[in-house]
Amino acid sequence: MDLLNTLVDKGLRRELPSREEALAVLATTDDELLDVVAAAGKVRRQWFGRRVKLNYLVNLKSGLCPEDCSYCSQRLGSKAEILKYTWLKPDEASKAAAAGVAGGAKRVCLVASGRGPTDRDVDRVSETIEAIKEQNEDVEVCACLGLLKDGQAERLRAAGADAYNHNLNTSEATYADICSTHDFSDRVETVQHAQAAGLSACSGLIAGMGESDADLVDVVFALRALDPDSVPVNFLIPMEGTPLAGEWHLTPQRCLRILAMVRFVCPDAEVRLAGGREVHLRSLQPLALHLVNSIFLGDYLTSEGQAGRADLDMIADAGFEVEGSGTTTLPGHREGLVSVRRRGAGTELAPNA
Repeated sequence: MDLLNTLVDKGLRRELPSREEALAVLATTDDELLDVVAAAGKVRRQWFGRRVKLNYLVNLKSGLCPEDCSYCSQRLGSKAEILKYTWLKPDEASKAAAAGVAGGAKRVCLVASGRGPTDRDVDRVSETIEAIKEQNEDVEVCACLGLLKDGQAERLRAAGADAYNHNLNTSEATYADICSTHDFSDRVETVQHAQAAGLSACSGLIAGMGESDADLVDVVFALRALDPDSVPVNFLIPMEGTPLAGEWHLTPQRCLRILAMVRFVCPDAEVRLAGGREVHLRSLQPLALHLVNSIFLGDYLTSEGQAGRADLDMIADAGFEVEGSGTTTLPGHREGLVSVRRRGAGTELAPNA
């Protein structure tokens, strides 16, 4: 297909596809799917070889969130049957993180429900980061605490955080349909705060919330403009007790097309296969490894993932290899940008791997 040849050429040059080209990827047929995967796979291998980075999630605080994000089982008014608890102590979080590192995780993601952290919350998380780094010196730590206030990203960086996650989730045009307690611009500003503080930005999307192809392309183009180093792609798990409980629209083929489109638009970013992969990709999960270069190991916030051993077997059986702690994830040109941002933020610390 001329379209795929064009997209591969652009991906190898880190050139942005046109909006029409991105939409065309989502409109390809099932007969064309393997060709789409193969084409996007060429771009993935150019920048990341056959390496797969493993990430491990530690839920520091669960439930009781004052925000009304429709997709979330922890939202205000949620009737989902989930665990609810306040902050884990630093030693508890460190033990949880150690389990992920033992399984091969290179990055630990510390997540807490809520609109955003108080200054006391930042102190708590800083103590947790220090405890994790003390036990696992080489592990990357990414914080995901909601909307940040001035100075909080800098404090997290000083405590040893390598990255900050805050997803855009959906297009700006439809954001108000899924949340009324904050808006799209709030999320963009938090990602920019993290970058300005010298943190590696992690920001992605959730597919399967009833959005159109145009919405998907819009949010991925917005992500490309923000230029995060990591782009997690989540597939909605419609949880009972949430407003989106009936949104079962994804197929494995649709998920693969979405991942391919993200890879073409963000060719040299760490594209991470995140929540919902087991539910929606099912037996086609190994094909997704030709598109993404990063996955979560084990469970998610309030839903169970595939067993860690099964993840490792899947990676090996598909002909890929787990990325080691001594290997730099990002391509050299992007790693250099991370280093420049950190120097600009007033730190000479080693760049995030």
